[in-house]
Amino acid sequence: MNSKFKIQILLFFLFPLITSFNTVQRSISPTPNFVVGEKLTFRIRYGVITGGELTSVLQRSRHQGQEIYHAVLTGRTTGAVERIFRVFDVYETFFNPTTNMPYRSIANIREGNYRFFNDVTFHRQGSFVTCQHQGRVDVPENTLDMAAVLFYVRRIDMTRLRVNEVIELDTYFGRKLFPFQVIYKGRETISISSGTFEGFKFMPVTEVGRAFSSEDGMTVWFSADQNKIPVSIRINMRVGSFRSDLISFENLKYPLTAKIK
Repeated sequence: MNSKFKIQILLFFLFPLITSFNTVQRSISPTPNFVVGEKLTFRIRYGVITGGELTSVLQRSRHQGQEIYHAVLTGRTTGAVERIFRVFDVYETFFNPTTNMPYRSIANIREGNYRFFNDVTFHRQGSFVTCQHQGRVDVPENTLDMAAVLFYVRRIDMTRLRVNEVIELDTYFGRKLFPFQVIYKGRETISISSGTFEGFKFMPVTEVGRAFSSEDGMTVWFSADQNKIPVSIRINMRVGSFRSDLISFENLKYPLTAKIK
């Protein structure tokens, strides 16, 4: 399995393709639970090997004279893994502070000798995107990019979700339209190197096949407080286990009360 596939899975929960569940679309709070300056840092481990780092930084930008959010997600290899195969991937999303709908999405991928750049504009009034590589592509009205999904899910009122409820979203990513489904599994305590947290547990629906042996090959925990920041991502694949755990955070909007002292 190449490094590109690993990094994209850890960043964005994968691109689920199975649609055999009764699904719902959840509205979000009009008031974001994150602020400009928020920075989250995660350590990536492949089994016992620490091989990478993820960062999410929220900045300020403008669109048609209005202030919007600009999130930058970076995935990179570290240590011995970087000496073998260097990865430095940057994903950017520019989105509306109230609706969380993106206006623009950028992918800048550098992995070994491989290079890929894509710039996508979301036309909110016309329900289509213009992609640097594909041109015009018609999409559902509330389509997100995969980086914006991270912030959109955080704004859902998770306390109102029922165990095994499935949330369905539409995303445009990697020059394709992907339905995104995630199953809510309730609250659970999760222990990582930076502490023990009470978390909202989700299982994105994964495609059974070459990479995954079952539909529940991935688990994501969000902090069970007002911030709802990602705390840990665990992935069980045919080739082994991967995890990405929160190691530091800065400028959260609310105190991190989900951490158990």
